[in-house]
Amino acid sequence: MHPNFQSDRDQIRFTLLWACPANPKATGFSYLCAMNLTRIISGAALLGLLSGCSQPQNESSVPTDSLPITQVNLTAVDSPVQPDTLEPVPAPVQVPIEALLGRIEPSKDTNFVRVEDQFTTKTDIYMRRAAYTAFKEMHAAAAKDGVKLIILSATRPFSYQKNIWEAKWSGRTLVDGKDLSKTIADPAQRALKILEYSSMPNTSRHHWGTDIDLNNLNNAHFATGEGKKTHDWLLANGAKFGYCQTYTAIGPERPNGYQEEKWHWSYMPISSVFLKAYQAQVKYSDIQGFLGSEAAEKLKVIDHYVGGIGPACKDW
Repeated sequence: MHPNFQSDRDQIRFTLLWACPANPKATGFSYLCAMNLTRIISGAALLGLLSGCSQPQNESSVPTDSLPITQVNLTAVDSPVQPDTLEPVPAPVQVPIEALLGRIEPSKDTNFVRVEDQFTTKTDIYMRRAAYTAFKEMHAAAAKDGVKLIILSATRPFSYQKNIWEAKWSGRTLVDGKDLSKTIADPAQRALKILEYSSMPNTSRHHWGTDIDLNNLNNAHFATGEGKKTHDWLLANGAKFGYCQTYTAIGPERPNGYQEEKWHWSYMPISSVFLKAYQAQVKYSDIQGFLGSEAAEKLKVIDHYVGGIGPACKDW
């Protein structure tokens, strides 16, 4: 069903995948619907029109100050659009900047849910509800094919990513066996080295609650044996559940960004919206509060790293 936008509705406020996770009969429908809608709307917004999943939320019954951070605004066109002439409608995405920069508390946010112990090696890690619902279905499908998926890392708030980054920056964590604080004096060059596999705080997709690391944090693991079987299965089936390998090999199709991470998978029906919002809303002056932040603009981390995803993920 195509939506007809009315000219007297200046903004259509909606919530990404608001009702579907709560409807057990609709399990699996939410992300399939979302994937189709992101293609139709060019990823600008996921309309809250999940037919068959739930009745639309009555906006007047929801206080604006209590709407979840996954809410975005879509500016309506000036005149109604007929279904047979519907074209992709570009629209500005408005996601609260705190959500984009990782300044969140997942354990206190109702948009997030704790990952159950049987799906992870960690304790008290969180994902967005829709991403987690899709992962559990992917996990079940993989198990039927003899593939086991285990989450090693999920949502990382700013403070968590800051600890990772600054440990490498200051030499508390060695990088390729070296203390970078002693071997690389230039801030930009030191940041460039860390950026091979670790994000600057304020720039990590793990801030969004949509991205997960699976099974092993070493590409070599996925080259042979069970690791290769797992990676092959994910490449063949991940998209069916809304997941995409974010960082593929550096090459002509992906010239910039992190090195390949066969373990890093993103729930695109939401993360594609967040990426467009990030590129539209976040400025380099927002990337701050950690050692080495002054290198962000010089290295163009928004273009080259936040935006440096694999071509298959860009197609969402």
